[in-house]
Amino acid sequence: MSYYDGRPESNLVWAILVTIFCCLPFGIVAIVYAAQVDAMLNSGDYEGACESSEKARNWCIASMVCGIIWAIFYGAIR
Repeated sequence: MSYYDGRPESNLVWAILVTIFCCLPFGIVAIVYAAQVDAMLNSGDYEGACESSEKARNWCIASMVCGIIWAIFYGAIR
């Protein structure tokens, strides 16, 4: 997890990019978790924000892996 000024990173940009370019269903889940980070920080829930940030990052990674596997599979059958 990456921190800047003690705040967990929301990963929203990565979530949007993997939604567009890799795997739509996993990317949408990543966007939902990424959007929760700032809301939780504003309400004072630092632990929840860290957890949502980590989940968003994990879903971004899952989306990238899914997109790569799909591209390899598609390339192999083409």
